[in-house]
Amino acid sequence: MEYQNKFKNNLKELRLSNKLGQVELAKALGVSKGVISLWENGQREPTMYSLILLAKFFAVSIDELVGLNE
Repeated sequence: MEYQNKFKNNLKELRLSNKLGQVELAKALGVSKGVISLWENGQREPTMYSLILLAKFFAVSIDELVGLNE
C-alpha cells in the first residue's frame, strides 16, 4: 500500500511540474482522463505497459515513478 501512495503522489507531482492537465496526459498516453484520475487517487493501479509509457513520457525510471529509490 505504501508504494501505491508513492506512485499516486509521484504521478501527480510529475504531471503538475510539467504543467499538464489530466486530459493532456491522458491523450499523450492513449488512456482516458478517468484513468489518470483513478491512478492519482489510488483507486486503480497502472498496468506494466502503462508504467513503461509513463516512465518514458516523463523520462524517469519506473523505480522513481513508484518510489522505490526514495
